[in-house]
Amino acid sequence: MAGSVRKSGGLHAGAVLTIDLEAVRWNYRFLRGKLGARVRCGAVVKADAYGLGAQYVAPALHAEGCRDFFVAHLDEGLRLQPYLPESSIYILNGLPGGGEADCVDAGLVPVLNSLDQCQAWAMRARKLGKALPAVIQIDSGMNRLGMSQREIAGWVKGGSQFAGVDVRFVMSHLACADVPSHAANAMQLAKFRRLADLFPGLPRSFANSSGIFVGKDFHHDIVRPGAALYGINPIPTRANPMRPVVRLSARVIQVREADKGDHVGYGWDFRASTAARLATLSIGYADGMHRAVAKTGAVYFEGQALPIAGRVSMDSITVDVSSLQPDRLGAGSEVEVIGDHQSVDDLAEAMGTIGYEVLTGLGHRYERNYLGTADLSRAELVRELQS
Repeated sequence: MAGSVRKSGGLHAGAVLTIDLEAVRWNYRFLRGKLGARVRCGAVVKADAYGLGAQYVAPALHAEGCRDFFVAHLDEGLRLQPYLPESSIYILNGLPGGGEADCVDAGLVPVLNSLDQCQAWAMRARKLGKALPAVIQIDSGMNRLGMSQREIAGWVKGGSQFAGVDVRFVMSHLACADVPSHAANAMQLAKFRRLADLFPGLPRSFANSSGIFVGKDFHHDIVRPGAALYGINPIPTRANPMRPVVRLSARVIQVREADKGDHVGYGWDFRASTAARLATLSIGYADGMHRAVAKTGAVYFEGQALPIAGRVSMDSITVDVSSLQPDRLGAGSEVEVIGDHQSVDDLAEAMGTIGYEVLTGLGHRYERNYLGTADLSRAELVRELQS
């Protein structure tokens, strides 16, 4: 898909983040291809589409045919609603107190996680004199969100008390799907089926990105991929089947010579064992480069690893470029932080975390380059991207 738009985090950003919307679409098609013909493939675009810009990513998925979108908070849904015509936007965390009217006005669908949320939504329905759509979340063993077995029994016994709630489907969430052999998967599936049977005839949603790969028994009627859409490996013990979506490069601010025994950075944690040439890059922990990456992390230039020297600062890191010929890299050169030689998951491992946290922590100071915008259908979206 041709077309690109550059959105700057500043007039002279120190690093460039490139998001490939065609790769996002390819990943969606790939995941959808693993499903049966009657299974709908939604998309989780919470946390600003995992930090990549939901107002750009969601319309790209919409252009690919997705019509079920999941966010965490009501405000996220309200911001996205103008970009997603003829779609359903589900609020995974349910409704905050007093948010019912805004949810109704925007046509959003709350995921009800407790009897209190159900009662508030049913009261709004009775006040308006019409049924209101919702999703019921069942806690199948993660103990995070969702109605317990006792609350589900209370719903069933409540009968007419919840008559105004039009339940679209019931859902739950897997805790250990990234390890397909984990015993929790089968245990949660059995509990989900048992509790979902109390809502006869309603569609079901269970599988996240990783759950799609665990097996067809987990697919049910609607799947909810998130991380895999953005290139994160859904099954870390296997080769990543997803296309990379993100490239991140940082600009060199300065190159300097260090003598043997010189120290680098805060705390003098790094000491040059020989004479060294060092480059300071315009990226730091304010941009999502966790301080822990200094222990084992590296960036790349022309395919060559450049180890981090010293602590990560708020706005910069220093790397050892002694292995490069002196004329190969200088002020203004761009080095690869995420790209062909280091994936999001690779960088996460060096940081001691997961790809989810890397993407959602990228920050807003980058120049953002969105590839693959040419056939996004909404003219107002194109104007937004170019403004």
